[in-house]
Amino acid sequence: MEEILKRVAQGELSIEEARKELKSERIKELKDFARIDLSRAQRTSIPEIIFAAGKSSTEVAEIAIAHASAKGFALVSRAREEDAEELKKRLNEDRDLEVDYNQTARTILVKRPGYAFEKRGKIGLIAAGTADRPVAEEARVVAEVCGCEVIKAYDVGIAGIHRLAAPLEALVNEDVAVIIVVAGMEGALPSVVAGLVDMPVIGVPTSVGYGLGGEGVSALLSMLQSCAPGLTVVNIDNGVGAATFAAKCVKHRRKK
Repeated sequence: MEEILKRVAQGELSIEEARKELKSERIKELKDFARIDLSRAQRTSIPEIIFAAGKSSTEVAEIAIAHASAKGFALVSRAREEDAEELKKRLNEDRDLEVDYNQTARTILVKRPGYAFEKRGKIGLIAAGTADRPVAEEARVVAEVCGCEVIKAYDVGIAGIHRLAAPLEALVNEDVAVIIVVAGMEGALPSVVAGLVDMPVIGVPTSVGYGLGGEGVSALLSMLQSCAPGLTVVNIDNGVGAATFAAKCVKHRRKK
């Protein structure tokens, strides 16, 4: 933007030409299937995250490469192995971009070698059980891309509540800005944590459970009915939503 304004001031660009260039800097159109929001991170502090579900591997690869080429990185959520393979195939001889596929988190991070994300602050991440780890890992990857240092504790659910004490104390001592708690089954762990700490807690219900109320429904309803103050809840399996909300909490805490 500064470069374009300088060119206007020096008479090298007309106002109309500058308007067109600024518009192209904000939105990049790809054929007839995508409009990439390149200025989202500047506008909202959260970068564009490419949702792979519903897209072909070719479309995912083209969007990711275009975003990474323009911004230095691209993050894909709900990625499949074939998406990662398509990206690797396209970038096989391109040393300007590298691909990191996290099978557990179902994310792909495409970035320039050496690209580093600014660290803005710390968040805590707790997962109730091992089965909740994929959603927790999705939240971790997204939070790190958004500039958060993530301190995690996994498999500390209420079936063995004594396991929670030491990790929770460690998170409090690290002065994290917010804690994400990921839990399936009856989804009780976020309420327990919110009743013990003085920072915001984000509950993430997961689609882990048996029979009636399974697939995350019981966990979601339990969290929504929590009597513990200071707990907010995102939708089932929504690690992205939890991480981006946490990143905004970190940013606003840093301003104080």
